[in-house]
Amino acid sequence: MRKFVFACCLALALLGCGDKAKELFDTAQLEERQYNAPHARQLYQEIVDQYPDSPYAAQARERLTVLKAP
Repeated sequence: MRKFVFACCLALALLGCGDKAKELFDTAQLEERQYNAPHARQLYQEIVDQYPDSPYAAQARERLTVLKAP
């Protein structure tokens, strides 16, 4: 029974990891809505650097361009 529970927990942990780039993007958007542009830029840059092949990387680059504009 313990092995079964452990296997289920492991499977849920692996499946529940989700898409880290999406999580970062969602958090960056929240930071923008809260007028915390420096942290939003940091999160967008992290997406670009760590997940360049993610569909969120292109969106993060766009947001970085907008947030860097005066």
